[in-house]
Amino acid sequence: MFPTSKSNSHLQRDVSTIPPAISPRLIRFKHIIVALILSILFFFVFCFIALHAYIAWVLSNPTVAPVYSNPMLAKGMGYEEVTFPAVDGSRNVNGWYIPAEEDSSKASSKTIILSHGYGANREESWIPMYDLAHYAHQQNFNVIMFDYGFASQNSRGVATGGKAESKQLLGAVQLAKQKGAQEVVVWGFSMGAGTALQAALVSDDIDAMILDSTFLLEPDTLYHNIQNQIDLPRQPTLQILTMLFPILNGTSLNSIPYQAVKTTDYDIPILFIHGTEDDKAPYPMAELFASNQTNPNSDVWIVDDAHHELIFREHPKEYLRRVSMFLGNIQLAQQ
Repeated sequence: MFPTSKSNSHLQRDVSTIPPAISPRLIRFKHIIVALILSILFFFVFCFIALHAYIAWVLSNPTVAPVYSNPMLAKGMGYEEVTFPAVDGSRNVNGWYIPAEEDSSKASSKTIILSHGYGANREESWIPMYDLAHYAHQQNFNVIMFDYGFASQNSRGVATGGKAESKQLLGAVQLAKQKGAQEVVVWGFSMGAGTALQAALVSDDIDAMILDSTFLLEPDTLYHNIQNQIDLPRQPTLQILTMLFPILNGTSLNSIPYQAVKTTDYDIPILFIHGTEDDKAPYPMAELFASNQTNPNSDVWIVDDAHHELIFREHPKEYLRRVSMFLGNIQLAQQ
């Protein structure tokens, strides 16, 4: 017997089964690959979040043209420069007060407040707003035209989807009351119409509303407008924007009372006007709002092939006929 030889043979077999050691160079290469993959992944995540931050910032800070004219130059209407506070005292608001009966001892007790849309100022030329102000003036209404905070020329604020703007609109309502108005009609456009619906949830000083191309900021309309510009997945786009809005404009999407607006039967007459080709606020939303209303003088006009905020421009005679009928009906009801 040769135990020493047997032991050596067994040792040789064991050594042959040991895998070769991984070289330090290969280990470093694998670390570099993993780091590169993680860097690329983090880069795309950062770009994705940065894109959403840019979208949220742009939505909160719309580009608004400066005021280029005034009621006298545009339509020969005398007016008064006015500054009034939002009802919560958060800011001062600038605008024009156009009396219905200039050089008359008897002032009108009826006032129309024009509530302009997002990305515009009190003039909102594409409507065109001066034409509607002149129409209201001819109907013996006082008219208030004003700039929301995001359109202010002196102290620009952020757009909040109606949360802050509704307080500014109610400041205009207070001004109308201080000027002697007993009947206050809010005539709103796009987000200015959605803002009016929010304001009417908490105020009894609005007697009627005309709402053209109503836009209410809520998850569906927000995503609809984003998708019109860039194809992003609904999730997590809405979650990211919901997190970013409070940082960039101080407003949580959930702080906008869109659920209440979508289910409220307002006790005042409302005329909803909307176009079927509205690419910013799909018309079924206006139909939903209108279907909730039980006031006998409320009405809805869905206009075939009409576009967002262009209904008056596209159908001026029928537009003013329906508005005149609506205003006449609510005045008869108040007598």
